[in-house]
Amino acid sequence: ARIRKVVRRARGAEWRRAEALDGLTLDGGGAQVRVFPPVPLDGWPKDLARLQVSGTELADPSVPSAPGPGLPVLWLNPELGMTAGKAMAQVAHAAQLAWWRLDGDARERWRASGFALAVRTAPGAQAWQRLVASGLPVVRDAGFTEIAPGSCTVVAEHPALTGWE
Repeated sequence: ARIRKVVRRARGAEWRRAEALDGLTLDGGGAQVRVFPPVPLDGWPKDLARLQVSGTELADPSVPSAPGPGLPVLWLNPELGMTAGKAMAQVAHAAQLAWWRLDGDARERWRASGFALAVRTAPGAQAWQRLVASGLPVVRDAGFTEIAPGSCTVVAEHPALTGWE
């Protein structure tokens, strides 16, 4: 069955309750991320269902620093306005699609880097269209929430998929 990616945020007691559930916690850059096994939407544990991403704002996309050399870049569609939670879920999906396309050596190099990557908004409609047509992994939204069905939201540009590794 198809799954939906959902992003939530927790601190303090909420985080401790989330940590008690089956899942995997990853540390990076002073933050922790917890990933849970897929469950049907109506089967969410109540300790996760009540969490939100409210209060989390994305960095100003108009003045990002240049991505580090050799980093995968996950390109956001410049024509779509997504909430922080939606953008986070779409970026996670793009990273997963890139992972599936990599061979074992490329996967190991990415794992060894701590899964380092950069997230940027594509610099305009023409650049976005080139990315979508490039053959790189593209996230197409199912349209269950805030984006129209079939909309391309993120393109995953990984060095091993573009030949510039």
